[in-house]
Amino acid sequence: MTGPSTPGSGPRVLYITGWMRSGSTLLGNVLNEIPGVRHVGELYYLWRNGVLATGTNSSCGCGRPLRECPLWSEVLAALPEGSAETTARRMAALQQTLLRTRHTPARLAEARGERPTAPGVDELLGHSASVYRRVAALGGGRLVVDGSKYPAEAAALLGRTDLDVRVLHIVRDPRATALSYRSAKDYIDPMSPARSSGYWTAFNLASELVGRTAGDRYLRIRHEDLSRSPREVTARVLRFAGLDDESPVDGSGRITLGANHTVTGNPDRLRRGVTHIRPDERWRTALPGTDIAAATAPAAPLLARYGYPLAPVRPFRATGTRPAGAARRPAGTPEPRVPASSRGESR
Repeated sequence: MTGPSTPGSGPRVLYITGWMRSGSTLLGNVLNEIPGVRHVGELYYLWRNGVLATGTNSSCGCGRPLRECPLWSEVLAALPEGSAETTARRMAALQQTLLRTRHTPARLAEARGERPTAPGVDELLGHSASVYRRVAALGGGRLVVDGSKYPAEAAALLGRTDLDVRVLHIVRDPRATALSYRSAKDYIDPMSPARSSGYWTAFNLASELVGRTAGDRYLRIRHEDLSRSPREVTARVLRFAGLDDESPVDGSGRITLGANHTVTGNPDRLRRGVTHIRPDERWRTALPGTDIAAATAPAAPLLARYGYPLAPVRPFRATGTRPAGAARRPAGTPEPRVPASSRGESR
């Protein structure tokens, strides 16, 4: 598939795509510790959550209401006086019309110059490009990290000649994301394992389509590899983004996080201080077998491609009871270990 092979001029943007609960907030905040890098969180929600305050996660990562944040108040001040709410409503409407996952093929065809650009796309992306430029001027001159995770938006941005866009696709085991969505949280509604994995499959397939057009401007990483080897994986991401800095994570997976200016995202973005990045396999014991099966079925066609087992190992519980259907081990036989290729989600 042909497509844009060289980045445009202007601000350098690392756009993260993939399904939600994939670790993009953590990775973005790690990169935010590098001089000249700004992690802006899920910029897609600047208009709805930040300006209109109609979402449940509308504070800036610095802890202030977004419109009172020094950075975002300056970004929004670039809009014509009194037009912030009008612009925000217009942008939110265009996003719903043009940037749904099903719109990814059309946005890619436009980026490759194979079809005329749909009405509203240039207007929508023009505002996004303006925001990127303002953020670049306010501390993100080397890299702006956008964790919005909308494949259609990533696709459309590839066609911009006034931006240097790189697309980072993060994948996480769908059983882990199913556990995250199983219970209601203040900022997300609960979702069944089957539905979560249905979205997981759609978002990841759409992200792969973006990668086919992006060529060497596309990189895919796994959340599990990030949690096991954070220093090495973040260094790889930095090189992909065109930066030669050392990873800010030390050899033990520890990093000290400072303030950030993220728009929406996992509430962990508000944490400060020392953070340890380490594997977490809670889903293996916290998800009932029926939920694991329900989460596995819709994602099955992609599991092997991403290195995930179709039938994951479920460790025995500390009480000594066996998972349903597990065979009894002969006396003296060691308990099976979880394969390294299947381990890990960072907390």
